[in-house]
Amino acid sequence: MYQWRKFEFFEEKYGGKSSIPEDVTAGKIECCSSGRGKVVIGCDDGTVSLLDRGLKFNFSFQSHSSSVLFLQHLKQRNFLVTVGEDEQISPQQSAMCLKVFDLDKMQSEGTSAITPDCIGILRIFTNQFPEANITSFLVLEEAPPILLIAIGLDNGCIYCIKGDIARERITRFKLQVDNVSDKSHSSITGLGFKVDGQALQLFAVTPDSVSMFSLHNQPPRRQTLDQIGCNFNGVTMSDRSELILGRPEAVYFYEVDGRGPCWAFEGEKKFVGWFRGYLLCVIADQRTGKDTFNVYDLKNRLIAHSLVVKEVSHMLCEWGNIILIMTDKSTLCIGEKDMESKLDMLFKKNLYTVAINLVQSQQADAAATAEVLRKYGDHLYSKQDYDEAMAQYISTIGHLEPSYVIQKFLDAQRIHNLTNYLEKLHEKGLASKDHTTLLLNCYTKLKDVEKLNVFIKSEDGAGEHKFDVETAIRVCRAANYHEHAMYVAKKAGRHELYLKILLEDLGRYEEALQYISSLEPSQAGVTVKEYGKILIEHKPVKTIEILMRLCTEDGESTRSGSSSSAYLTMLPSPVDFLNIFIHHPPSLMDFLEKYTDRVKDSPAQVEIHNTLLELYLSNDLNFPSISQASNGVDHTIKARSGSLVIPKAESKLKPSAARNDTYKERDCMERREKGLRLLESAWPSDLEQPLYDVDLAIILCEMNAFKEGLLYLYEKMKLYKEVIACYMQSQDHEGLIACCKRLGDSGKGGDPSLWVDLLNYFGELGEDCSKEVKDVLTYIERDDILPPIIVLQTLSRNPCLTLSVIKDYIARKLEQESKLIEEDRRAIEKYQEDTLTMRKEIQDLRTNARIFQLSKCTACTFTLDLPAVHFMCMHSFHQRCLGDNEKECPECAPEYRSVLETKRSLEQNSKDEDRFFQQVKSSRDGFSVIAEYFGKGIISKTSNGSTGTGRSGGTSSSSGF
Repeated sequence: MYQWRKFEFFEEKYGGKSSIPEDVTAGKIECCSSGRGKVVIGCDDGTVSLLDRGLKFNFSFQSHSSSVLFLQHLKQRNFLVTVGEDEQISPQQSAMCLKVFDLDKMQSEGTSAITPDCIGILRIFTNQFPEANITSFLVLEEAPPILLIAIGLDNGCIYCIKGDIARERITRFKLQVDNVSDKSHSSITGLGFKVDGQALQLFAVTPDSVSMFSLHNQPPRRQTLDQIGCNFNGVTMSDRSELILGRPEAVYFYEVDGRGPCWAFEGEKKFVGWFRGYLLCVIADQRTGKDTFNVYDLKNRLIAHSLVVKEVSHMLCEWGNIILIMTDKSTLCIGEKDMESKLDMLFKKNLYTVAINLVQSQQADAAATAEVLRKYGDHLYSKQDYDEAMAQYISTIGHLEPSYVIQKFLDAQRIHNLTNYLEKLHEKGLASKDHTTLLLNCYTKLKDVEKLNVFIKSEDGAGEHKFDVETAIRVCRAANYHEHAMYVAKKAGRHELYLKILLEDLGRYEEALQYISSLEPSQAGVTVKEYGKILIEHKPVKTIEILMRLCTEDGESTRSGSSSSAYLTMLPSPVDFLNIFIHHPPSLMDFLEKYTDRVKDSPAQVEIHNTLLELYLSNDLNFPSISQASNGVDHTIKARSGSLVIPKAESKLKPSAARNDTYKERDCMERREKGLRLLESAWPSDLEQPLYDVDLAIILCEMNAFKEGLLYLYEKMKLYKEVIACYMQSQDHEGLIACCKRLGDSGKGGDPSLWVDLLNYFGELGEDCSKEVKDVLTYIERDDILPPIIVLQTLSRNPCLTLSVIKDYIARKLEQESKLIEEDRRAIEKYQEDTLTMRKEIQDLRTNARIFQLSKCTACTFTLDLPAVHFMCMHSFHQRCLGDNEKECPECAPEYRSVLETKRSLEQNSKDEDRFFQQVKSSRDGFSVIAEYFGKGIISKTSNGSTGTGRSGGTSSSSGF
């Protein structure tokens, strides 16, 4: 005991000067109990007093008429169970009674006195349970309202009462501690209940033995645990339901299976108690004759408090304090200090191990424990005990900021400790990216490949989560541990980082391509987009093969040559990979050609054709052979004295450069042929629009001076004038005339105005083109496209042309015009004669009488009789044959009506200006159209008045007829 350290973890409350209130009766205190925030005191005069916090008097009442021997305040219900003496009713009945009071139900007695409601009174001794002196008392609360009361007697028996006392539904049974054969009986000095699930045990202590009864067995089974016992007040129960016995030589602990640990504390144990994991003992010191109150922390092997006290009569615990009641009714309240105060006390003495054990034994929160460990670590660090300090810091992981520890061990000499701390940090999954970086740097600085392998290639699978993948890869790459970086990237499924190491650091292009081929199509597509530029530069052929597999999948549909559009829309489009060919257009052209050969109905065929056209028509498409050759020339050029000197080897390079130029020119021609084939094949005759952007194609052809493509596009779009403009720009007269022959034939849907443009071109050419002009005039004359005067005016602008060019043409046109004039003259004479005849007939009708000599009706051919009707057209009819229509001749009326309808139609057409101008515009001879309108007598009617007059006059004339 003297080897245990003493500390003042407890302190006296209320200044150490407190006592039982004067309101408590002057009788002797027989028993005490605590619970539910009250201290209950029973006296020898039968009164029970209740005290509040701070031992302040609350109230008292008379529970028994004589003396209160035992009492217990229940925890689950606010009940008070007392055992005391009452008035003896008869000599046969014992005066010892057990009462149960309900402290929540008060009833007044007189004016000021109040007493709790007594809900049950029970005589302890009966005929079956003979009377004896009660030495111990204990109540176990089972499921309410069931109570199990154990009463120890001085004859070695235990009377047990179980049931609902308030309703008098109880059972009694007796337990015998000593054997029946033993004549000497020992008093029961202590009792204790242990509840373990459905098992219920009762400990019974006598001065000579420790027994245990299994009450869940019927009948209860007794088991002797030890052949030593203890006296009164030396028995208590721990918070783990262990039986504790205090004997002069030691303190003993008992479990259900026998004696447990033993603690050798010298001195007579007057009182033994248990408080929050502490062992409480009032020990009589035989040398000094004084009593000492000790509080033992058994887990940490220290004395938490020690105090010399007066003679103690009772010890109990309430309000978080230990209460000692002395024989002189003075009291001593001792309370535990807070954890911070206790730790400060230990820190001042540098007792860090004690502080750690203390916080761990009292189950303090992890943050408080970590703080103690941190201070201990700081203490060890200041003593330069770095290994032990790091052991403490490691225990704080999860609560202490890692940077606090890391900055202490950044010195190169303590890198092993830092490595250990960072490893533990990663094992617990609390490491950040910076911690991973630092740990890997430690491994690389220590050249500890074995630990690096363990950290990176841990087989337990935890490596996927215990560090940041990107950070680990970055640090390993920086330290040239490329294999480790690749392992991490592959294990974590970071394909892009794996390929980045292969391509950028190691240059293992073949392996990178194999890795991409092994990936899922979606993942392979992503990686190719990111690293395709490098792969195309070094392995173009195999890269294109991978792209073909990604974009076509080599499915059955593609093999058969008829891939469904629904299937193709699920695959990557070649357009998605165009950016990787930015510096390698030949490879792009190869890729797109292979794709279009295999896939005929790609959803992105317009974009693909546009790209192919741009590649085919480009004049400066770079090729590896050319660039390598140029690089070779540059390497042979040396600078001397500020000027460039070309060595003799240049003469050998000139034929090579010439061959390259020849190859480039031949390749350009081949590509243009492909471009023209693409323009034609991608615009089938059954499609209105081509499978490429027409405007873009025209721009490309113009930018790269691709005449054949322009001519095809313009002709396909029926832009014939642009077609001949191309020929004119290149001064290809033969092709120009041939084009006009093909496109200017109106009989085949051509545009005859092309010959007019062609004639204007030659008229403004400024050079001798007599042969071409004669050919043009042949077609202009054949189709009568232009009047001769316009032809003469157009060709007169070319000073290099002579009259002989158009002499024959003019002669033929004059001869034709002469024939036309003659025909017109004869037609005029005929019309004049007809007009004169008509005038004479009209005059005759107006001035001379008309003799009707018809004798038969024109309609019925019968003999004409009266009434008859005669018309000026010399037709006669019976009146009955005419019916109601007597104003016009039935024979001549249809012809007359057709004339009127024609006139009316012409008048309506004269109001349609759009039709008039359309006819003038579409006619080769607009003057003839205008003359025709004049000839119809439409345009001459210029005023409404004259028109109306003419119309009315014509009508009256007709009516007259």
